[in-house]
Amino acid sequence: MDPLAKSLAILSAIITPTVLILATGQLILTTSQRLSRTIERTRKISESFEEMAMKKELLELEVFKKEILFHLMIKYVRRSKLLQKTMSILYSALVIFVATSIVIGIMDFLNISFGGYIPIILTLSGACFVFYGALLLFRESRINLQAINDEMDFLTKLTKVQAKDLLDKDGKRWWELE
Repeated sequence: MDPLAKSLAILSAIITPTVLILATGQLILTTSQRLSRTIERTRKISESFEEMAMKKELLELEVFKKEILFHLMIKYVRRSKLLQKTMSILYSALVIFVATSIVIGIMDFLNISFGGYIPIILTLSGACFVFYGALLLFRESRINLQAINDEMDFLTKLTKVQAKDLLDKDGKRWWELE
């Protein structure tokens, strides 16, 4: 095999792990952003909960709000833990994909013909880590959806309580009046 063809074959073999490295890096970036937003939201909920806890007496709606905040806090803590675990899994996949590129380069440089299965095993194990990380992200997104639905339910109830004064004397809603 001529040197140019051999070099191109090596570069082609190294490109596949590189694409996987880029994809994993993008997952790490978006997961990191999700984790940052989750932590920030948890802090805000915690502050609101602390304010409610310091009050001596709470109105019925405030009691409900305190319960919702506690419920949301539990969900956001679960989300944070899942996202941290996902980050670890994705970083492991990234390391495996980089190791695959290095192994391919070393094997070719040293002209090692045996052990061609090593890069395949590394790539497959890295892909398994990415798959597991994606499953964790799916699970985390379901928790996030539940938390958003809980917040929307609370806001709906709050709006209904506060909107009672929007009825006119005939009991019609202002948006239904012509």
